[in-house]
Amino acid sequence: MSSHPSNPAPSAASPTTPATPPAPGPSHRTACDHEIAFGTHAAADGDAAGGLAVRLRAVTKTFGSGANAVHALRGIDLDVAPGRLVMLVGPSGCGKTTLVSIISGVLDSDGGSAEVFGVDWNVLNTDQRARRRQELVGFVFQQFNLIPTLNIAENVSVPLLIRGMKEKDALERAADALRRVGLGERTRSLPGQLSGGQQQRVAIARAVVAMPRLIVCDEPTASLDAKRGQDVLEIIHEASRTTDASNQPRCVIVVTHDSRIFHYADQIIEMDDGRLKATVSKHIMDEAVIVPHYDDETGGPAAPAPTAPTRAPGQHGASTTARPAPPRPT
Repeated sequence: MSSHPSNPAPSAASPTTPATPPAPGPSHRTACDHEIAFGTHAAADGDAAGGLAVRLRAVTKTFGSGANAVHALRGIDLDVAPGRLVMLVGPSGCGKTTLVSIISGVLDSDGGSAEVFGVDWNVLNTDQRARRRQELVGFVFQQFNLIPTLNIAENVSVPLLIRGMKEKDALERAADALRRVGLGERTRSLPGQLSGGQQQRVAIARAVVAMPRLIVCDEPTASLDAKRGQDVLEIIHEASRTTDASNQPRCVIVVTHDSRIFHYADQIIEMDDGRLKATVSKHIMDEAVIVPHYDDETGGPAAPAPTAPTRAPGQHGASTTARPAPPRPT
């Protein structure tokens, strides 16, 4: 996979909290080589068309009523720029999955507005929303959600068939997507014949095959060991740097508890009790600026450590030394 590119510089009106790489730790951990934006500051300027990827204002969601009411979201305001990989972190039950379900048009909010690349979900009827969701959004789930009786090329082709593409053309594009995630030789395999990491790569291929502008990943590494999780995030990160079917920049939102992948983020946003925290917790910031490296065979810590980035501690902007991309498993 390609090395981690630098991030666009935040605007002057949208300051980030600079993260100073900590002193060298164990041999398998090195300093992150790019600046990560922490918190809910306003997004950088939009894409060439002048738009944001995600714009939320005063979004609320409650399940149940009366004494049994659960206030999942309590007035969420959020701007996310295109071309970014944003990680949404926080404890279980804090509202992360509810929030991304509203962002992706799967769930209605009770109040406020939710726009994705200029599309206001609240003004669409059910059929319109389903069509726009097919066009705009790709999903990667924790449990893969592959159809066990279909081979992996057929699984990946499903979003294209739903759109009305001919089966032959859909399978050809699915095979190409599988080649890009390193499974070009396994197109006829059934999901049950693959490892967990391979199945998650199939799920990523399915998410990107229709070239959506927004990719939503809900705990994509929760079922994987450390090394396979890092391999999967390399693919997801690369997807955030590519464009959609109209050659417009994408946005990727990842819901995660997995601190081993925080360093892939361009922006980290923390939730707690249905709200976005303006300031990210220090332990999350500390984890995010550390890059773990794993042994190909065992999935455990690798030694010796890779070359440290050339950026001095506390220096703003991206290092000129790219993070080594871990090999993809065969």
